[in-house]
Amino acid sequence: MGLHGVKAVFFDLDNTLIDTAAAGRRAIEEVISALQSKHHHGEAEARAICDKVQAKLLKECHDPAKMCITDLRISHWEEAIQETIGGEANRDLAAECYYLWKTTRLQHLTLAEDTRAMLTELRKGLRLLLLTNGDRQTQREKIEACACQPYFDAIVVGGEQKEEKPAPSIFHYCCDLLGVQPAECVMVGDSLDTDIQGGLNAGLKATVWLNKAMTAPVDTSPVPHYIISSVLDLPAVLEKMEHSMNAKLETDHMAGSDEAH
Repeated sequence: MGLHGVKAVFFDLDNTLIDTAAAGRRAIEEVISALQSKHHHGEAEARAICDKVQAKLLKECHDPAKMCITDLRISHWEEAIQETIGGEANRDLAAECYYLWKTTRLQHLTLAEDTRAMLTELRKGLRLLLLTNGDRQTQREKIEACACQPYFDAIVVGGEQKEEKPAPSIFHYCCDLLGVQPAECVMVGDSLDTDIQGGLNAGLKATVWLNKAMTAPVDTSPVPHYIISSVLDLPAVLEKMEHSMNAKLETDHMAGSDEAH
């Protein structure tokens, strides 16, 4: 990238670089299968338990000072099992379901070969940073599982910072880590509320929204500078940005020349 262009790109992790949603679906199917074959629950009952757990995960509020993520998530399973089948709380079954879900999900979190190639190519001219929200332990395990560390100059986990995305402070911390200015950085992510709003809040040069389904955002959503349907479309967007910046520089230069005469 040129001197006047972008110097760094911040990437979100979940459902941007890795397909966490798909891995989660595979993990849920594994638990449903185990509840049926090993513990003799009917399919409807097993699915009901898993649906309840997923609802709890979506609403999850985790304070690491009060409880570790493992205990909290085993409790989700314990509550879901009790709410579905009644009777005594079954912590052992809950723990078994949780560990099966977690292990299966981590096994299916992979950084695709074409994504690795893109990151390697981008890093020849740019600094790359991974910026992910979430609990420290959970996110570090995902990072380890998909082996993405070698592709980044720095990795920042929201759960290890005072504030997470979309707070400007975490973006400015990332800029400081890389020794760049916000106006030299681009944020790429699938969440309008955290990635795009955060990038806008922090005054980054551009925000790129990964919208795989190409769904229309609601009117109140933050407006990204660019929209892509695959993370692999990013190099083309960066190239487009560079061309428009070079064109602007040329125009400015011409205007300056005209004034000088």
